[in-house]
Amino acid sequence: MVVAGDFKNGVTFDMDGAVMQVIEFQHVKPGKGAAFVRTKLRNVISGAVVERTFSPTDKYPEARIERKEMQYLYSDGDLFYFMDMETYEQTPIGRDLIGDNFKFVKEEMICKIISYKEKPFAVEPPMFVDLEVIDTEPGVRGDTAQGASKNATVETGAVIRVPLFINVGDKVKIDTRIGEYLGKA
Repeated sequence: MVVAGDFKNGVTFDMDGAVMQVIEFQHVKPGKGAAFVRTKLRNVISGAVVERTFSPTDKYPEARIERKEMQYLYSDGDLFYFMDMETYEQTPIGRDLIGDNFKFVKEEMICKIISYKEKPFAVEPPMFVDLEVIDTEPGVRGDTAQGASKNATVETGAVIRVPLFINVGDKVKIDTRIGEYLGKA
């Protein structure tokens, strides 16, 4: 059990059937009246953020969120298949649980499958990936204004902004969290 008086950032607990994670907390002891805990909570599955106050003695069951590394195998329509590296079991995950940053993932990459009570609810791709540029316009000579960039399509089909000196066939490092070019690989 998790007691509200012991809340810390990152603690997850089950509140009314929803898995909540503490983003911010503050113990408040007013001059008059009882103490309370003011929190900002995120629903881990839906992503909704709410503010709520608790009595320091409120108790909630602890929620164990599991993160497991699995290898991305392939997609078949709206299903993406991942393989457990220890048991070799394949797990299909629906497109609705795959985030926008998954566009940088290619087959055989290791991703983290996040689940609660053995039911996956999110997929985290690797933070950084090295991908080959398959299409981009040639850089225009003399067009070297500070920070000049152009669009480039990488091997997964995603389009990113890259500096003018990047050409077709170059490998680039991408931060999947923000979808930006970091440098040549």
